[in-house]
Amino acid sequence: MKLKNMKDKYSPVLCFIIKLVLGITFIYASYHKIADPAGFARILYGYAIFPNFSINFLAITVPFLELVAGFSLIFGLFSRSALLIINALLMGFIFLIGFNLIRGHEFDCGCFVFSSHDKIVSNIFLLIRDILFLLSGIYLLRKIKAQ
Repeated sequence: MKLKNMKDKYSPVLCFIIKLVLGITFIYASYHKIADPAGFARILYGYAIFPNFSINFLAITVPFLELVAGFSLIFGLFSRSALLIINALLMGFIFLIGFNLIRGHEFDCGCFVFSSHDKIVSNIFLLIRDILFLLSGIYLLRKIKAQ
């Protein structure tokens, strides 16, 4: 009985921390992409996955989607929808990074800044980080559903 009370006590705090971390991360990640859509388009082209006709559209829409979802999650406006968008984006990022790592393709993630020095190591780290973010997002989605 005591363990259940402790879980109930810390759950809102944990949910708040996860909301802040995910929201701030997505807001921060959108900033340089919005400021330099051409640079982000080059990053998307470097993934060698997207059809050429879709790159400009993605370079313009994805950063604003990240920005709106991040703010929405933090401020509690359509939190569940924002979380679904963030989790979907994270699954897409995990697929893109994982697929390119598996095929040995060197690429710049474009997550927070354009270009990094040791791309393979940093992309493995980003893959692990995104998986942890996704697990946190799934946890939060379950908690929001329960409320």
